[in-house]
Amino acid sequence: MLQSAHPPTAGIDRSGPRRPIVLVGLMGVGKSTVGRRLAGRLRLPFVDADTAIEEAAGMTVAEIFERFGEPYFRDGERRVIARLMDGTPKVIATGGGAFINPETRALILAESTAIWLHAHPDVLAERVGRRDTRPLLRGRNPRQVLAELATVRNPIYAEAHIHITSNKSPHDTTVNAILTAIGRAATPESGSPEA
Repeated sequence: MLQSAHPPTAGIDRSGPRRPIVLVGLMGVGKSTVGRRLAGRLRLPFVDADTAIEEAAGMTVAEIFERFGEPYFRDGERRVIARLMDGTPKVIATGGGAFINPETRALILAESTAIWLHAHPDVLAERVGRRDTRPLLRGRNPRQVLAELATVRNPIYAEAHIHITSNKSPHDTTVNAILTAIGRAATPESGSPEA
């Protein structure tokens, strides 16, 4: 479940993270759900970048895509993530395409601990099939689109400092794997990180 591309404790000490933790990966991998739970366990603020984009734009991600197109959305996404990367410890869940932008990726790699949540396209297709809110999947075969995206994006996501595989297991399993990777093991009694 755990693979580290770079030293996993970059920017983290026993008192906790000293800079943001940014979750990257394909849509449906659980960045938002895992991010909320991780933030709770670390007692840090949580920010969903897509929600921050929607608040800044006054419309949903799907509406932005439909009205202005993907390049416009990606530019807004880049600006919002740059604003969120203010150096304060927090957990940020990014949209699936955010880390693909070279400027955004460079910022995330330099100013945070980047964690790639990875799952097989079959697992992702099952998860995203529950809702029709993903602009890149509308009217298309989710399994096929996700496999194509994985082929293109996974080598880029692999630049993240830490790699965590998310399977069909509960999200807390993924949270625990992240805590282990960053050196903040969960205690068996409480399930909370050690001090």
